[in-house]
Amino acid sequence: MVDHGGVVRRHELTDQEWELLAPLIPRAATGRPRVSDRQVVNGMVYKIRTGISWRDLPKRYGPWKTVSTCFCRYALDGVFTRALQQIQAEADAVGDIDWLVQIDSTIVRAHQHAAATGRKGAPMVFVKRWPESVAGRRFRLGAWRRGRRCGVGPGR
Repeated sequence: MVDHGGVVRRHELTDQEWELLAPLIPRAATGRPRVSDRQVVNGMVYKIRTGISWRDLPKRYGPWKTVSTCFCRYALDGVFTRALQQIQAEADAVGDIDWLVQIDSTIVRAHQHAAATGRKGAPMVFVKRWPESVAGRRFRLGAWRRGRRCGVGPGR
């Protein structure tokens, strides 16, 4: 979002970034008018870059619930993945990406109690009947009971 002085605020998309991303964002459905798509996406970017909770999102991005709901919907629908793939493909076509691959062989040791064996904690579950975006992932039983993420899980 551009400030009244023409200055782009910190943690927000520039005009050039928005021009690349705007065609890849789904249009708002008909019905009750809401905040602009750019405002919502900037709210998502601000939340991710700062690490604040959804409820602490500044008012300039619109209602936090709207931004949170759109974020979850876009994540489950694969909007972000498709946008990344398309932007990378376009940048690669004009030679803007240098595909230099680097492998790091650093080993990070975890404490023995960090192992997710499920012996002392909740058992691990392989779920086959959830939406395609989460199918094949393993979840602790207690994790989806305590707080569902983006509407995924039984009962939603």
